[in-house]
Amino acid sequence: MTGRLNSAQPYALGLFRMVVGLLFACHGAVSLLGLLGGVDGNGGTVGTGTWPGWYAAVIELVGGSLVLLGLGTRAAAFISSGAMAYAYFKVHQPEALWPIENNGEGAAMYCWAMLLLVFTGSGAFGLDRLFARRPSSPDASRPAEHTPVTA
Repeated sequence: MTGRLNSAQPYALGLFRMVVGLLFACHGAVSLLGLLGGVDGNGGTVGTGTWPGWYAAVIELVGGSLVLLGLGTRAAAFISSGAMAYAYFKVHQPEALWPIENNGEGAAMYCWAMLLLVFTGSGAFGLDRLFARRPSSPDASRPAEHTPVTA
């Protein structure tokens, strides 16, 4: 059973990345483009250049799209994770200590999900794999073994 689950790990990680990226990009699309009801429910957008809302929305839309595509996943996820950490500690945490009390569950979950992608990479189905450097020697053409880190 463990062997089957381990062999499916890159695919599960790729699907996780795509779902997280899509949902994250939707937040940016709501704020920047007024899609899905916009910020006010009537298609409204955040003001261009307003701090921190507009900048967060740009990071959400661009970072989420890159993560969704699996293109520059680690860098996009790192910046997105930092943006969500900022959102949690500057916007939500001053209201109350726990995320359930301060409506910061989304920011906390996105922060940790993106941080996980920084360490795992894009998994299967990512465009990162298409642009990976091709091996030059015949021995290097075999895929490297990836063993999970154990405690």
